[in-house]
Amino acid sequence: MPLSLGQVLYEPKDPIEYAYFPHQAMVSLVSIVENGATTEIGLVGNQGMVGLPILWGGTSSLNRAIVQVAGSAQRIRADIIKDEFSRGGELQKLLLLYTQALFTHTAQTAACNRQHTIEKRLARWLLSARDCTLSNDLLLTQEFIATMLGTGRSGVTIAAVTLQRAGMIRYSRGKITIIDGENLEDAACECYRVVKNEFQRLFEVERGLS
Repeated sequence: MPLSLGQVLYEPKDPIEYAYFPHQAMVSLVSIVENGATTEIGLVGNQGMVGLPILWGGTSSLNRAIVQVAGSAQRIRADIIKDEFSRGGELQKLLLLYTQALFTHTAQTAACNRQHTIEKRLARWLLSARDCTLSNDLLLTQEFIATMLGTGRSGVTIAAVTLQRAGMIRYSRGKITIIDGENLEDAACECYRVVKNEFQRLFEVERGLS
């Protein structure tokens, strides 16, 4: 099924009726505080699943799941995937490994938001978005990125200009294109590599490659 930009897959405390497996779409898991401010705590792309609380025995989450990059996804009813997960086997094994990887991503994001500059965080976030969508072209506004990073738009603008002047990205009318991924990785904080390496390690273990 198609997922459209800005589509909310579930809201805090609402029953989660479906699990989603994005193909080229990218979904943000967003924390919302009392004053309405939002901060992204996780990204889900082609390597993951939206709706993990279904498998943990809960029927809802305290976070919002919102589509950041439009694209396609597979959708399955909550009761069906819960039953299949309970059977054990390969599906359960893969989803448990993904749960561990996502926990690492969430924990590292929390540390990153506290410790690193906006420029490093932006570089990290763009690389993560590229990995989620398998594309160097990202249809994203600076205002939207600022909301996800929990910072002001002016700070994101300055960081984006710095990365663009360095020849790493190109930004125009709501579209960001990564043109030098290697140097963008050098500009990012270590959080990008920590999370990427953990995903690779866990799924190499699953394939018996470690």
